[in-house]
Amino acid sequence: MKKIFHPARTVILALLILLNIAPASAQNDFEIAKNVDIFVSILRELNAKYADEITPGDLTKTAIDAMLESLDPYTVYYTENEIEDVKMLTSGQYGGVGALIQQYDNDRVAISEIYENCPAHKAGLLAGDIIVKIDGKSVAGKNSTDVSSAMRGQPGSTVTLEVYRPSKKKNYTFDIRREEVKLPNIPYYGMIDEHIGYIKLDQFTEQAGKEVKDAFTDLKGQGMTALVLDLRNNGGGLLQEAVKIMNIFIDQNTVIVTTKGKLETQNNTFRTPAAVTDRDIPVVVVVNDHSASASEIVAGAFQDLDRGVILGQKSFGKGLVQNVVPLSFNTSMKLTVSKYYIPSGRCVQAIEYFDKVDGTPATIPDSLAVAFKTKNGRIVYDKGGIEPDVPMPLEYASNVLGALMINNLIFDFCNEYHATHTAIPPADQFSVDDDLYQEFVEFVKGKNYDYTSETEEVMADLKKAAEDEHYYEKLAPLCQQMTETLKAEKAAELQTHKQEISEVLASEIAARYYYQKGRLMNELSVDPEIKEAKAILKDPARYRSILNLK
Repeated sequence: MKKIFHPARTVILALLILLNIAPASAQNDFEIAKNVDIFVSILRELNAKYADEITPGDLTKTAIDAMLESLDPYTVYYTENEIEDVKMLTSGQYGGVGALIQQYDNDRVAISEIYENCPAHKAGLLAGDIIVKIDGKSVAGKNSTDVSSAMRGQPGSTVTLEVYRPSKKKNYTFDIRREEVKLPNIPYYGMIDEHIGYIKLDQFTEQAGKEVKDAFTDLKGQGMTALVLDLRNNGGGLLQEAVKIMNIFIDQNTVIVTTKGKLETQNNTFRTPAAVTDRDIPVVVVVNDHSASASEIVAGAFQDLDRGVILGQKSFGKGLVQNVVPLSFNTSMKLTVSKYYIPSGRCVQAIEYFDKVDGTPATIPDSLAVAFKTKNGRIVYDKGGIEPDVPMPLEYASNVLGALMINNLIFDFCNEYHATHTAIPPADQFSVDDDLYQEFVEFVKGKNYDYTSETEEVMADLKKAAEDEHYYEKLAPLCQQMTETLKAEKAAELQTHKQEISEVLASEIAARYYYQKGRLMNELSVDPEIKEAKAILKDPARYRSILNLK
């Protein structure tokens, strides 16, 4: 008979830890004790009497996950086997080989990107390699999450990967020694013209503040007189690192963020701790709808203190703070402990998880938005995110580009190109010319990348409505003509959207040779937000007007 004591004890200890760190009434004490006893009783009965064998640990995790999911999406339980995920939260480090993977088709997973100078790179793995076996075990039918877990492990341990390389039409086996892989906080920084510097910040893990300051200092040495700080797709991280980054631009002892929670220990005010590095340099901060948490603290502080112009799209709207709490048996939990408030006093949280209507989280409506003032008296609102001073439209990929990417045709073409070309020009100079684009057009001929356009969906609805109302017989010639015209237009979409597709091809090919840094460098010259940021920084009167500076 399987033992059940450890999983049950894990639940009890986890709940008791929660009890110890949160003040609770005697009634709550009784409720916790009662429900822990009920849970353990159910687990014992299942173990003893269920018709088939059970795995108590799996059932316990399912129960814990369901319990936490009812609170908010950021309170998460981690088992002992997920310790590398916990490490990633704070340090950006994990034990592994340094490769991104993606689902290639229904039952295969491929390497999508290699991190430069990491074990996968040094071993010779390439983007496009399809993973066949890990440590001798087939991964056919496994999803990317399962494959990623199998590739991670203790630094110093060895993992054996067997891959199929389509460009060579053969299998290769690699014995790779795992290392401590550190994802860069800053994948790229540099000068984007004679006087404007650029820093791309991807996350706020340990040392992010120091790394931004070092990059800033380097750029100043190269002649930088204005800065673009790119926080797009930055999901956040450590609150203290956001404060350190603001200290580069804001005087010492300035309030950047305050936190308020149920416990007195969670009510804190965070101020810039050191002397400012540069209080005057013009800054444009670029955000989008995936800029969250610590990114919103930085963007919000720049806005509330009128220290820089915010450009892009409205940020995500995550105004909650989490702590990682160690539990028994080497497990842990990421726990929401407070809300945070930026210098004007507003909270950016977009969804109300703690005062649910009918048990459902509710998006806070703009009608309830409260007005706040920036340092210079500009009106800002708590509308569930940071609203840019200079809004930019969100550009969506065309249907044909989406279909080419979903069907891995751009991915496959770039892998083949890399296999047959030993070098390309520097990443910031490389582009797809007419001849190369024609190669791509020939490559996709006869391959499936069909899609249903919105117009086709409307046409189908129109046909059905006409049939239902007995109009179709008279409308049939017109519908047929529209259908033929639509087919002709779709057939020409590779040329209609040539510029858009060429830009994506160029960045993907650059990434094969120059990795993540190369991709970013290649995209900068065609990035509309970066173009607008540069225009603002080159127009001091406009910059000062936006911030209401005298």
